[in-house]
Amino acid sequence: MRRTDFSTNFLAVVACLLWSSAFAGIKLGLPYTTPLHFAGIRFFISGLLVLPLAIKRNPGFLKSVKTYLPFILLISFIQTFLQYALFYTGISMVSGALAAIIIGSGPLFVALVAHFTIPDERLTIKKAGIFVMGIAGIILVSIGRNKGITVRSAAIIGILILLGNNLLSGISNVLIATEKKSVPPLILSAFSMMIGGALLFMVSIPVEGWVFTPKPTVYYLSLTWLSILSAVAISIWTILLKRPGVSVSDLSFWKFIIPVAGAGLAWILLKDEHPDIESVTGMIIIAVALILMNSGKKKVEKV
Repeated sequence: MRRTDFSTNFLAVVACLLWSSAFAGIKLGLPYTTPLHFAGIRFFISGLLVLPLAIKRNPGFLKSVKTYLPFILLISFIQTFLQYALFYTGISMVSGALAAIIIGSGPLFVALVAHFTIPDERLTIKKAGIFVMGIAGIILVSIGRNKGITVRSAAIIGILILLGNNLLSGISNVLIATEKKSVPPLILSAFSMMIGGALLFMVSIPVEGWVFTPKPTVYYLSLTWLSILSAVAISIWTILLKRPGVSVSDLSFWKFIIPVAGAGLAWILLKDEHPDIESVTGMIIIAVALILMNSGKKKVEKV
């Protein structure tokens, strides 16, 4: 494997491991606030954290922002505002197991969008089979952790909302990867999170009401961690999407490790969570799928 490939895979795993801890952070902080309000503040702070590095790494910072402002606004609206508005809304309408399965199928949506929009990213039968393996693993992990899946009639809307979230994720990933003007990744990350976070916050006021009340320390700790992990993970992912030669669908496949790492963290940190046969089997299936995906890439490189 070339050094650049190792670097790409390593950074992708780091980003996904950071994202896997977000569920615990949200669970700790959300009881003390409302979803859109929480998400808005989280992403606005994340953007602020990335901003100094974006300024330092780009001498023509203001010129770049002005030149690429339309694209920055588009990604801010799709990737941060719409995606997370749908995410928080949909996840509140379905069971935890079902939400985990639908959200976990996100990499397949990225691959499907790339298949129809990027000539070099056609979804082969083998690759589709590997994606199905990954989704099957997620289903087992989710069932194991939640011991069953319930679908109420009212949850159909929530399912559609989460599927819409996955579709938007695929669209935003492809847009970033195929953008021809080479927007500096850190500038795009900083402003998309700041603008998207500000929009989420402003919408939260008429939708959820004014929620400024004293909060316990655990809320601020969770908000701090979520802001930091979003700043780092989203910036890494944006850089990787714009890296020459990186396949959008192959990169997205690494996201299958998010529920695996999330389950592992839950077993370590939460007293009520323990390993079970379904979850362990699902993890093994996902691991095999990851090996198959990367072994296929190595064969292509050798040829």
